[in-house]
Amino acid sequence: MLKSSVAVALVLSLGTEALVPRAESCCFHLTASGGESGEVGQLFDGQNRIHGNYPEGEYCIDAEGAITDGEGRGCILTPPTTQFQCDTGATPTPGFSVNQEGNLVYSDTTEMWACATGDQGSYNIYTEPVDEEACVEITLAADECKGEGAPEGEGEGEGAGPTEGGEGEGAGEGPTTTEHCPAELSGPFEFPHLIVPVSSMHPDQIYGNTFSPKISDEFSTLFNFDIPPSDEGKTCTLVFLFPEETQLETSSFTFSGSGAIDVKELSGNALDTTTFDNMPEVETDFGVTTVAPGNEYPIHSFDCPAGERITFELSTVGDTELDFFQDSNPEPIGLYITKC
Repeated sequence: MLKSSVAVALVLSLGTEALVPRAESCCFHLTASGGESGEVGQLFDGQNRIHGNYPEGEYCIDAEGAITDGEGRGCILTPPTTQFQCDTGATPTPGFSVNQEGNLVYSDTTEMWACATGDQGSYNIYTEPVDEEACVEITLAADECKGEGAPEGEGEGEGAGPTEGGEGEGAGEGPTTTEHCPAELSGPFEFPHLIVPVSSMHPDQIYGNTFSPKISDEFSTLFNFDIPPSDEGKTCTLVFLFPEETQLETSSFTFSGSGAIDVKELSGNALDTTTFDNMPEVETDFGVTTVAPGNEYPIHSFDCPAGERITFELSTVGDTELDFFQDSNPEPIGLYITKC
């Protein structure tokens, strides 16, 4: 339970104050102002967002500057994009503090960034901008817990490492849940039945069904999955498998950039005639998953929608460019749904 609540206002101040550590955590709520303003809410999976009519987030900070949310999830800065989110099983990123003006501080600055998600006009929160055009500078402040958190000068470290269910550098970027099905094709799984690239630079161009997804500043790719009626009552996990190129037998890929990919569920299904202009709207944005070769990424677990078709979009964040041949032969590569 929260011991106190904090409304956070964003102030364009970069100064920090000396802090007085305390043994117990101090709890608060967040409100943003600056380039974007409003209460900081949370998705069900722990992503922190401005706007979007999400339930107000609740947070507690301890003497090491580690923050947990009201569900007990560790709040982290996901590497390398530094998105501020709270994940089940994650060790909180230390080094946060609240200065005497009530501003949230990390790495000796109150400067934060709000970056558009494309979902209900909402913004994710970062300590570094991931896209100069989609991000605006903000500051976070508190009317409680002033002087709490890590001593001045701490908090220079990198973001948190893998969270529960992830493997390798950068795992855990996307939202996590309490239970995931295996992030491998060792049991029942679904291969996408339609894969359609769409181009923001050629919004009316039809590219049709393909086994070669494209993710870049021009292209995003839509994936349809058909869930059989027999999967009623099962758990489904959306996974991205990204082996080393030397592990591939019948596939290949080209990859550059940070590896940050935004994963979204769409409100409707793709067709082989779908284009950028007529693609379905975003229903749920699962946030950024940062991928690197040699890893398996469980992105989101949910009750299998038996007898239904569902569609997901993979798009770039920043400088990521990835082309690959979707293939379930050893080693599997691409987007799948595993079931358990």
